[in-house]
Amino acid sequence: MATVTFKGESLNVGGTFPRLGESARSFMLVDKNLNDVSLSQFSGRRKIINIVPSLDTAVCAVSARKFNEAAAALTNTVLIVVSADLPFAQSRFCAVENLQNVVTLSTMRGRDFHKDYGVMITDYPLAGLTARAVVVLDENDKVLHSELVQDIGKEPDYEAALTAARFISV
Repeated sequence: MATVTFKGESLNVGGTFPRLGESARSFMLVDKNLNDVSLSQFSGRRKIINIVPSLDTAVCAVSARKFNEAAAALTNTVLIVVSADLPFAQSRFCAVENLQNVVTLSTMRGRDFHKDYGVMITDYPLAGLTARAVVVLDENDKVLHSELVQDIGKEPDYEAALTAARFISV
């Protein structure tokens, strides 16, 4: 079991976090129209999966904005923001922030995602939310980069994730 911190306190994080070179586990999450969406629906494209506890927090909002801006310059890449927020709140956030390069997905019916992606916070007060993480996948869902952010109040390493997304294997 991994640990992260929140306001200086350690929190246990359960599940299996994706490692470099592994195949990503499939998932079933919910989009803004309440449709179930699986990882396979993004087949053939690179994926930056920005996992956040809630878009209704400052750091999560900043990461969504920064990745949205960077995603505009990436080819054949989809930016997926996963949070526990309801799809309605995710859509409202994207509209207010004018985020047009983001696919938001909710864990409202996809709680297996927390464990399958190793981001399941098991300790109070944040039990039930995800830890902050970024996972970059290639066109065939192989992990190119994965970062479990050690302090939930900190931003991820954007440049490392974007470098992995831009890398073209020969």
